[in-house]
Amino acid sequence: MNKLGIFGIILALILGAASGYWYASKQGGNETATMTMESKSETKKQKILFYRNPMNPNITSPAPAQDSMGMDYIPVYAEENEPKKEQQVLFYRNPMNPNITSPAPAQDSMGMDYIPVYAEEDEPKKERQVLFYRNPMNPNITSPTPAQDSMGMDYIPVYAEEDSGNDTEPEGTVNIDAVTVQNIGVRTAIAEQRNLSHDIRAVGRVDYDEERLTRLHPKTDGWVEKLYIDKTGEFVKKDSILLGLYSPQLVTSQQEYLLALNNREILKDSTFKDIREGADQLIQSTRERLELLDVPEHQIRELEKTRKIKKSLHIHSPFSGMVMKVGAREGQYVTPTTELYMLADLSNIWVYVDIYENEMPWVTIGDTALMEIAAIPGEVFTGKVTYIYPYMEAKTRTNQIRLEFDNRDLRLKPEMFANVTVKASPQVDAVLVPSEAIVRSGIREQVFVVRELGKFEPRVVTLGVSAEGMTQILSGVKPGEEVVTSSQFLIDSESKLREATAKMLKALETDSKNKAKESGAGANSEATPDHEAMQEMDHSSMQEMDHSAMQEMDHNTMQGHESGQNDETNHNH
Repeated sequence: MNKLGIFGIILALILGAASGYWYASKQGGNETATMTMESKSETKKQKILFYRNPMNPNITSPAPAQDSMGMDYIPVYAEENEPKKEQQVLFYRNPMNPNITSPAPAQDSMGMDYIPVYAEEDEPKKERQVLFYRNPMNPNITSPTPAQDSMGMDYIPVYAEEDSGNDTEPEGTVNIDAVTVQNIGVRTAIAEQRNLSHDIRAVGRVDYDEERLTRLHPKTDGWVEKLYIDKTGEFVKKDSILLGLYSPQLVTSQQEYLLALNNREILKDSTFKDIREGADQLIQSTRERLELLDVPEHQIRELEKTRKIKKSLHIHSPFSGMVMKVGAREGQYVTPTTELYMLADLSNIWVYVDIYENEMPWVTIGDTALMEIAAIPGEVFTGKVTYIYPYMEAKTRTNQIRLEFDNRDLRLKPEMFANVTVKASPQVDAVLVPSEAIVRSGIREQVFVVRELGKFEPRVVTLGVSAEGMTQILSGVKPGEEVVTSSQFLIDSESKLREATAKMLKALETDSKNKAKESGAGANSEATPDHEAMQEMDHSSMQEMDHSAMQEMDHNTMQGHESGQNDETNHNH
């Protein structure tokens, strides 16, 4: 073949290859265009959240952009399979150390992307709202954003109550899952309505009946002529003669009475009525003087009959009883200040009992009292409460009550000690709960009522009396309600924290509404204040920090690199 033929063959091959390449590129372009259209149509369905630098994921842009090397930013789309609503990214977690988190996308030192942590997708009603984050070692320390303590432990998120929209839900209500309830050993009991009785046991002291105790004193000066009862402890009957007393005043009074009697005998036939009446009045006044000086009736009658003055006048016993004290002897000079005898009627005795103030609500007048005496073993005496003294003993912090017992056989003696049991009147139809269910804070008393499985409501109660391990509830709990009897202090600590949180949120909500009214925000004031503040703080600061600052840094860098490249190109040219 000549050179011309070879050149023609080569030219034909070149032209065929060029035409084949042109045809293939055309078909590929059509397919690429078709795929691009399909991709664009699919992309339209997806929502672009932002654009991320392919070399540095920390650098993002809200609009398409390029880095300093001319590489396009990668679009970041919303989840394609989101069923109804977008997934909310709570924070981003370090893939190698879950304790390290970030509120924005980030990378670790090895260039690995942080893993996003989403809100619960299967929440039945609504998303759980994080109120704040609490230090696991010190619940008083909180943070509005995820944080760690000095030991590297994550703060525990505290969520809003799922049913917080119910305005009737009491503050401090605690929700605990069944596993935790079992682990902390929560036990409950049913509030019941029945009679509650109580026995008060104390030590008593036997004493005289003060209403049956007499101390005898002479009404005038004189000398003891005859002592008929001279022994202490001797029993005397009523009107028995105790002693004979000589007194000049008594003798003079007798003489005056005799003169009055004689005067009336002389003047009884007088024609003047005034004279007769004057004689009668004189007799009456002198007789009354003898009676006031305790001259016995039988001696006055004997004086009227015999008309002879008695040197010694008798002092009689006013009742039957025991001589507890003899204060004079024969021949002794006595005055009205001298105690001649102390007499006591021991057929009825008193017993004093000191009751502690916490048991005083049980005691009422008329309650039955049982008494046992060590000196009379095997026998129980029955009496009753007759008086409650209206004052407390300062040293013992007790209240004294008085019991009365029959003692006709005189076996009970004053100053004996006794073991007393007061059968207090029962509290009828009282609402009772176990005493261990009461949480006493020093300011108020409360119980935790089981509203439903795992839900515990703090209830302030008014307490009555306590006995037999049960406490009466005057108000706050109804019969049949279930109350917590163990581990309530753990529940109480959580309840107080919830209550404090609710008060804080209410205060924040009030401030937010006031600010909204001032700024004319209108319906926006209805939003939850803490989340508005957190969202506003997080998003605004993130946008200002991440997008504006980073975008400014990226564009400045891009411009610097581009200008450098242009200068270098011009220099080469």
